[in-house]
Amino acid sequence: MKLKALIIDDEYPARQELRYALSEFDSIEIVGEAANAQEALTLIKALDYQVLFLDISMPGMSGLELSAAIQDLPNRPYVIFVTAFDEFALSAFEVNAIDYILKPVEPKRLKKAIDKVLKITREVMVDAAAPAGTMREERVLQESEIKTIQPENLQLKIDRVPAEKQGKTILVGGSDIFYAFTEQDNVYIKTAADKLYTRFTLKELEARLNPQIFFRTHRCYLVNLHKVKEIVPFFNGTYNLVVEDKERSEVPVSRAQAKKLRKILGF
Repeated sequence: MKLKALIIDDEYPARQELRYALSEFDSIEIVGEAANAQEALTLIKALDYQVLFLDISMPGMSGLELSAAIQDLPNRPYVIFVTAFDEFALSAFEVNAIDYILKPVEPKRLKKAIDKVLKITREVMVDAAAPAGTMREERVLQESEIKTIQPENLQLKIDRVPAEKQGKTILVGGSDIFYAFTEQDNVYIKTAADKLYTRFTLKELEARLNPQIFFRTHRCYLVNLHKVKEIVPFFNGTYNLVVEDKERSEVPVSRAQAKKLRKILGF
């Protein structure tokens, strides 16, 4: 049995990461991606997907709002939330989620969620007693399940970020991070002397790290304001921030974020 799946996440690297993880499962056929909930809603109404792998925090309509919007659709797809935020688990229950997975996604955790959907689908298919033409059987993530999620499955809000260095995974303290940035669809953390790869997206890092210290200067940059040494005007209302790493790197500030930065720093 193959389940037709739609991946919905506004971060391209996150979609690629999940697509790669799902490619290991013969039971999943990825037949679409969407960068926002409105685009996903159009696709869902056009094609009979069996399962959605859905982010929660997206511009415009959130993943929770999308899940609520499809409740009355005939043959509505099952929803598995894949998110960096653990505080929406109870809300996921209210919109009939099948499962709730925290990023970064662990293969065993993903398998458990897929197995759950497969089990439900098989039960519906062999349920000879169900009247013809009825809607797909309701199967939801029970509130008791959410409340008993084991600590190892929760994304704890700690000031450490897993990153890769010389084949090893190291935990980088927030105070050691000068900035994070995207480069060719990958995300890297810059410390005083190292450039380290991380599997988190910038949006996930922004949610994980201290918002009183880390500021999203640009769609491709997240900077530790405690590491900024100089603010250099650039052009058309933008700035470059010179940080105190070994290379005296410059982090761009977009025009849209410049006003917020001036307010934060008071200049």
